[in-house]
Amino acid sequence: MLLIADVHGAFDDLARVVALGEPVVILGDLINFVDYRTGAGIAADVFGAEFAQAAMQFRRLGDFAGSRKMWREYAAGREEEVRARVGREIQSQYAQMQEALTGGSGFVTHGNVDVPVLLQAHLPEGFRYLNGEVVEIDGIRLGLVGGGSKTGLNAAGEISEDEMAAILDDMGPVDVLGTHVPPSINALRRDVITGRLEGGSNAVTGYLRRHQPVVHYFGDIHQPQATRWRIGRTLSVNVGYFRATTRAVRHG
Repeated sequence: MLLIADVHGAFDDLARVVALGEPVVILGDLINFVDYRTGAGIAADVFGAEFAQAAMQFRRLGDFAGSRKMWREYAAGREEEVRARVGREIQSQYAQMQEALTGGSGFVTHGNVDVPVLLQAHLPEGFRYLNGEVVEIDGIRLGLVGGGSKTGLNAAGEISEDEMAAILDDMGPVDVLGTHVPPSINALRRDVITGRLEGGSNAVTGYLRRHQPVVHYFGDIHQPQATRWRIGRTLSVNVGYFRATTRAVRHG
């Protein structure tokens, strides 16, 4: 099976991977609000390039309160119009995702920028959404848990540590775990471009230490200090940033 994360609108490259004919596992962040390298995405399409550049700077600084304030000020007095425009762009990107996945097979969970309900609604036949569920694929017990760490942005795809811990406990042991969020290992959650420690999950780390799956795959961190780390017997592997690398990681 092939694993990818952080597609962020790279749907032509996603279609190329799907066309290989192997099962594809996608660990979230299908849509693209802001490409923090170029500014491209929904923010620029709806609000303009200057807004996107400002959003990039807030993100580099980790100033989620400032970013939220800028969004509110931009939309002031026309909240419904802005909400509708953003909604149309999200729907458009999920429609493109649906086209890219059509004809393939595999499993998908959501990331922090995804809208889980819309993601599920746009999955074509052959793909199944998983969140806290276990499936068997090629004799391997695979469990997926979606969601990114909580930030001040309050994005639809964020999940609290308590929620993550409860889902993992209910799921139980697996051979292969896939999450969007990384474990709380500094080298795996440090972005070397911003120099910041991004969100990492203590609940995921605890699960790996308790159950020791063979491998743990994740995404979310686009420019990580380390892409692989041993947590006991478990090898934890960052399979993103697909929008930039256009590469899938083959399990085994």
